Amino acid sequence: MIETERLYFRKFTEADLPWLIENRAPTAVNRYLGGIKMQNPEALAVRLKFYMDCYEKHGVGMYVMGLKETGELIGASGLQPLEETGEIEVGYNLEEKHWRQGYGYECAFAWLKYGFETAGFDRIVAVAHPENTGSWRIMEKCGMSYEGRQIHYGMECVLYSISSQKWNEISR
Repeated sequence: MIETERLYFRKFTEADLPWLIENRAPTAVNRYLGGIKMQNPEALAVRLKFYMDCYEKHGVGMYVMGLKETGELIGASGLQPLEETGEIEVGYNLEEKHWRQGYGYECAFAWLKYGFETAGFDRIVAVAHPENTGSWRIMEKCGMSYEGRQIHYGMECVLYSISSQKWNEISR
């Protein structure tokens, strides 16, 4: 599995449900993830099963993300199929206290590298709530290009993408 200079990743287990519920409970976090409609205990139990099923079905998925230095869990990130299209999506979410410290970019870049250089994907997309400009900046910093707005996860999202060819050009 991958790691970065400051972050480690591990697969979700059923035992992570209480932590996931707590992680996604704050309005500052869940407003960008479909709100309480998608981030309530029942919806998150279904989502957790989806995350765990992805490991076997797709060889990738969302992973718990923690700080190497302290072991503190700070969010989730990884690669997964975008439910509406099946395209591979890079996704990430962080607890609010860890915003603006470079962790979003660090994990997104690492997952893109893994997706193209190890898993061999041809294209990876990312979606974000239109008001989540911090996430837009991460996508753009990773070399992803804006494609427009689409409905994903029951809400309007901005869609970004990057091809393996463009990744090879920018990551050298």
